Amino acid sequence: MFIDEVKMKLIAGKGGDGCTSFRREKYVPMGGPDGGNGGKGGDIIFVVDEGLSTLIDLKYHKIIKAEKGENGTSKNSRGKNAVDVIIKVPAGTTIYDEDTDLVLADLVDANDSFVVAHGGRGGRGNAAFATHDKPAPSFSELGEPGEERYIRCELKLIADVGLIGMPSVGKSTLLSVVTSSKPKIAGYHFTTLSPNLGVVELKDKRTFILADLPGMIEGASKGVGLGIQFLKHASRTRILAHVLDMGALEGRDPITDYETIRKEISSYSEALAKKEEIIIANKKDLPQFEENLKKFQQKYPDKKVFPISAMKEEGVEPLLISLADLLETIQKENLYTDEDYESTIVYRFQNEKPYTITKEDNIWILKGREIEKLFQMTRFTEEEGIERFARKLKGMGIDEELERLGAKKGDEVEINGYVFIWK
Repeated sequence: MFIDEVKMKLIAGKGGDGCTSFRREKYVPMGGPDGGNGGKGGDIIFVVDEGLSTLIDLKYHKIIKAEKGENGTSKNSRGKNAVDVIIKVPAGTTIYDEDTDLVLADLVDANDSFVVAHGGRGGRGNAAFATHDKPAPSFSELGEPGEERYIRCELKLIADVGLIGMPSVGKSTLLSVVTSSKPKIAGYHFTTLSPNLGVVELKDKRTFILADLPGMIEGASKGVGLGIQFLKHASRTRILAHVLDMGALEGRDPITDYETIRKEISSYSEALAKKEEIIIANKKDLPQFEENLKKFQQKYPDKKVFPISAMKEEGVEPLLISLADLLETIQKENLYTDEDYESTIVYRFQNEKPYTITKEDNIWILKGREIEKLFQMTRFTEEEGIERFARKLKGMGIDEELERLGAKKGDEVEINGYVFIWK
């Protein structure tokens, strides 16, 4: 089964908790703090596997979770780091954040990898907080929560040339003739229900990848038929090879077919519409071929047209040589711009205030990644841990901001669903 899109939830591993402990040995008075740090939680890493061609292995994994890091222990013993989770995907897989629709990674080359969800760092033991002024701290940190992400993986096939065109114009037949690929071929619409790839090898040993992309119909750019599936995979190709039934076997008008698909391509993506294009005029063995070809060339005199008969393998070799020559002049380009990537957006806004304060039902609600992380890593069963939590909030400027907004001592402040009294 060809699966080219999956959605899932990722939960990276929580860091191990730090330990609050003091060295206690006979004849060693006031041995000092010796609580160790927790280990790091497991990352979730996506890696390209060239042996894969579909996302079917991920289809039934709705949630992928990494292990928690090991807790620290006494005698300054650090907890072990959790093992990372490795997820293998085909080359050409783009990973999106479902909440923002921004690109996290575009994995296209062999052994490309990306940490999609980072495991939390281990909490520090009390030994790590010892200072000259406070040599025996009696608090430690809990492990940092791992990242949670809802993601979407889309496979966009990597091919040099994409065969496009209406259903039953001969794309699959041409692919089967010039490569070792064996697509299903029959005389009815939508025989090709998923893209097929094949490697073309010329007599001069040059090679390129050819893709037979699902047939299109009017309305494809809006999701009619298999259009969106076709358009998605066409986005990585360097050349669009537009196959037309110039013999008009089923009474089709090649010019109308061509204009319909060009309209759908332009509606879907301006970048796709600007790709290099050639016309493959198929079925030259049919009676109406010459007349239709003449009409097409009169209307589109600047188009590169290659007359062939895929079924009889006529005109195929000159077509392949021309495609190989043309590919040598076209550089590979990135599918996405910097503006599409989450990393660019996060960098741009990283200097903004890291928290928000709102008031609902007379309760001040604090939100922000750093505040919530601090809350989750604080042991509220330890007095010194609570004092540190309050100092950290004050250091972020939250006390001043609450006062500026009109908060008074005794007001309730909510963080992560827990309510505190502001003093």
